Parts: sequence; structure tokens; C-alpha cells
Amino acid sequence: MVELHSNFTVEGRKDTENGVLPTDHAFHETLEITRGFTPWFETGFYIFTCARSGEGWQWVGDHIRPRVRVPEEWHWPVGVSLSAEAGYQQRTFSEDTWSLELRPIIDKQWGPWYASLNPAFEESLHGRNSSRGFEFAPNVKLSYDFTKVITGGVEYYASLGPVMGLDTFGNQQHYIFPALDLNFSPKWEFNFGVGFGLNHSSDHLIVKLILGRRF
Repeated sequence: MVELHSNFTVEGRKDTENGVLPTDHAFHETLEITRGFTPWFETGFYIFTCARSGEGWQWVGDHIRPRVRVPEEWHWPVGVSLSAEAGYQQRTFSEDTWSLELRPIIDKQWGPWYASLNPAFEESLHGRNSSRGFEFAPNVKLSYDFTKVITGGVEYYASLGPVMGLDTFGNQQHYIFPALDLNFSPKWEFNFGVGFGLNHSSDHLIVKLILGRRF
């Protein structure tokens, strides 16, 4: 599968902080290429880029993400998988240049309803936050199939701080994305959302689009 992840920060951080460039009016384009090797194992590769007025188009970094899942023939009541993502980002885009993420994924489809819970754990391997240990970054999605083609839902993304002592709410990040999925074909993926930051540490307004093609 090949996916393009497009994100535009309509209203974000306007100043350089701790050596990281502003996010306001930044356009991020990510290319994700995923290859399935068995029905229960795949590996994805990401290329991150960014463009912003006055700074041009820049390469941000690369990540690799192997993922395993419980085979369908086990007939578990929910879908369960685990991905391990590791990679590099330039210092001007992140306080941490090398990072690791462990992401359990639990999901369930019942009738027109779909729910997904991703209680991810992120660790800085090199950078400003490398002494903080694993940080908790949960994601949740709830959606409903209005028709065979149109699915509407809500996505929630957060970064809460170290597992052993969460940050205060003002220093966390929280986002709500009303989202639309269009199911044109099993070969195509289309997801569009508008995200709203819920506190001052989060970017205030983000627009995202994911377009994918399965081969």
C-alpha cells in the first residue's frame, strides 16, 4: 500500500521554541509505503517532508514500522496488533532526533459502528527528552457508516507526558478531529479531518488528508 499523509497547520506555534521551527502555516507531506509479507506481518516505511513560506521544501526524516497482528483465523472478538516504529527527524523539526514508538492497536467493527484504541508509548532515544522515559500518547477513533460509501466519525490524539508522572494539562497536547472516510473501493483509502487543539500547548487548527492505494 502507498499512502500520502497531507497536513496543514492553519493556526499553530508562531515562534521558534527550543530550536524547533514554528508550526504555523507549515505544510507536511508524508509518504508511507507498506509491504505485507504474511497475513499477520507487515512493514511500513515513512518519508517526512515539510514546506513553509520563507523556508522552502525540506526533508524532515525517515521512520520504519514493522507490525504484527492476531490472525483472523484465531477468531478473537476484537482486532489486536502491535507496531514498533523507530526513526530519525532533523533537530529543527523535533527536540528529539531519534525516537521509538510502541503502539498496541485494538479495534472492533460491529454493524455500522467502528471503534479503535491506540494506547501508544513513545520514547526519545536521543534528544532533549531522552531522560523522560516512555511517554503516553493515546489515540481513539469512533465512526459510523452512514452509507456504503460515507463514514463519519471523531478522532482524538493526545500526548500526556511520562508514564511514571504525567505532565500537567497545560503542558500536554490534546486534539479532536471530526473526520470523514469515503469508501470508494477496497483498493482506495480516503480520510479527511479538521483538528482542533484543546489547550495552549497544542496547535489550534490543523487540516489533514490521507489518500491511499492498495496493490
